[in-house]
Amino acid sequence: MYGKIYSCCLIVLCSGIINGKAQSLIPMPQSVKEGAGSFTFSAHTVIRADVQDKRAIALLTGQLPFKNKVITDATKTPALIITDRGATALPREGYRLQVTPDSITLVGRDAGLFYGMQTLLQLLPSPTAGTATIPCVSIEDAPRFGYRGLMLDVSRHFFTVSQIKDLLDLMAYYKLNRFHWHLTDDQGWRLEIKSFPELTRVGAWRVPRIDFSGNTLPPQPGEKATDGGFYTQEEVKEVIRYAAARHIEILPEIDVPGHSMAAIASYPWLCVTRNPDINVNPGSSFAKWFPSGGFEMYVDNSLNPIDEKVYQFLDKVFGEVAALFPYPYIHIGGDECYKAFWEKDNSVQQFMQQHHIPNTHALQGYFISRLNKIIQSKNKKMIAWDEIAEGDIKEDIVVMNRFGEKSAVEQIKKGLNIILAPGGNGLYFDYAQSTSEQEPSSHGGDAPAWKAYQYNPEYPALSAPARQHIMGVEACLWTEHIPDISKLQYMLLPRMLALAETGWTSPTNKDYQRFARFALPMQLQRFEKAGMNYRVPPVHDYVDTTINTDTFRFEVTSSPVPNARIYYTLNNRPPGDYDHLYTRPVTITVPKGKTIMLKTIVITPAGRRSIITRTVLDNSDKPKNEH
Repeated sequence: MYGKIYSCCLIVLCSGIINGKAQSLIPMPQSVKEGAGSFTFSAHTVIRADVQDKRAIALLTGQLPFKNKVITDATKTPALIITDRGATALPREGYRLQVTPDSITLVGRDAGLFYGMQTLLQLLPSPTAGTATIPCVSIEDAPRFGYRGLMLDVSRHFFTVSQIKDLLDLMAYYKLNRFHWHLTDDQGWRLEIKSFPELTRVGAWRVPRIDFSGNTLPPQPGEKATDGGFYTQEEVKEVIRYAAARHIEILPEIDVPGHSMAAIASYPWLCVTRNPDINVNPGSSFAKWFPSGGFEMYVDNSLNPIDEKVYQFLDKVFGEVAALFPYPYIHIGGDECYKAFWEKDNSVQQFMQQHHIPNTHALQGYFISRLNKIIQSKNKKMIAWDEIAEGDIKEDIVVMNRFGEKSAVEQIKKGLNIILAPGGNGLYFDYAQSTSEQEPSSHGGDAPAWKAYQYNPEYPALSAPARQHIMGVEACLWTEHIPDISKLQYMLLPRMLALAETGWTSPTNKDYQRFARFALPMQLQRFEKAGMNYRVPPVHDYVDTTINTDTFRFEVTSSPVPNARIYYTLNNRPPGDYDHLYTRPVTITVPKGKTIMLKTIVITPAGRRSIITRTVLDNSDKPKNEH
């Protein structure tokens, strides 16, 4: 917590001691050794590039604060040397970066070279008087997991190509390498499919609504569907090229057989009810959820699992998806498939009897098996959510696990590879960032940044061989309550930085106090200057607490954001920039039998505000707690 005094200011990693600028790196490298002195970077610094990847060099020079000359000869001028010589001995995606008083040498190739450049950019401070000083350091680095992903749901709310590119830039800077694009759901179909134009002519649009809630009106008679959007295949190719230049693979998701209302609104024959009145859902409730976790759908949103025309549809859709996206995997959803409409359909029941399918759960397994063969025929592999791993699964698939340790252990026992994205461990970024009522509307529970940071995907119950089935980690942004880029940034930042370190850095090199006190403030300062709508961390990690005491020392050892101001009140009123300004430690005396409400707020130089935290200082007859 920011209000706690720490006795140790040095963070020891591997065989090196980390001070100064290196503490602010996110994700923290696997090995950092600081040397004496520094390198002075300026417009006169020459870049000696001995690599084939000219695109990476161009991306780097475009982000440097100076217009540096790029050469290939062996001049002795103080230089940034970029080479792939010796890179074959490095781990996959690994790099070596050494800064001496005379030169900077970066060794790497492909993604490793690119990631070394991101580390260098983080080490490079803003220029002063035409120069930027980088402390001497030696870094050996490579990722913990090969899959480091972020999922964005563009069905509930649509985001433009430009906004997607900005998100990819942010991911690349923090060494995330998988963009999971949730392209279809009940609220919109976002991908042009040339074989079925109604998917975007009808399925990409819904009637406009402000909010997703139980009070949201469903489509009304005669109301026009004007809210939405979709990506043309040419736009998708543009995004794929943009991502590839930043060593990000794109995982497309076409969610079937459930969550298919937008597709059914376009082609009603896709579902067993063939209801022509089904519309793209605008955020209104169409299901009842029970405490046990079950649910009842009022509207049919599942594909017909026995109709050959449906499989012909899927063959063409996934054929176009496979041709567009070079990544070897396609995500097919597979979650929350409501089966009651199947159970009520006579044709479905006859089919099940003829094919000896005992129940509709097994019928979904039949559907998944058929779809898997279609995907394999396109030379792709299937990824899906947890539900497809239930029962006696015989398919060669990857499970994206959102349910946590128990199901992960069971999935691995079945020999399945998994990607971990459990909401209960802080990886659902559509959850609130604290328990405070001041947080904006969200989809579910709370997932503060520290929870995502402290999550260890390699569960203790797993043996070393079993852990080899873990491909990596992913955070999910479901967008029911994220209508625009401002809210997206708020929900994403700073949690995405915690995800980056969980996916990249080995557990022995992770330290939340270093992350929160040194690394995070420097990165938030970058967001502040860029005008991004990040969440400002409060003074304390806690929102509301009570301390039984007669005296309390209010001391803040580091500001959550550089140059931010901290204001406080002692009279239970919400603090603002007109209240007490914190400038030094304050000792608060609490009269016997009384309570004092200490409330704090952080206000950044750009005027962004944290939530207000409350500390109840209670000097009643209750036992006293240490503080």
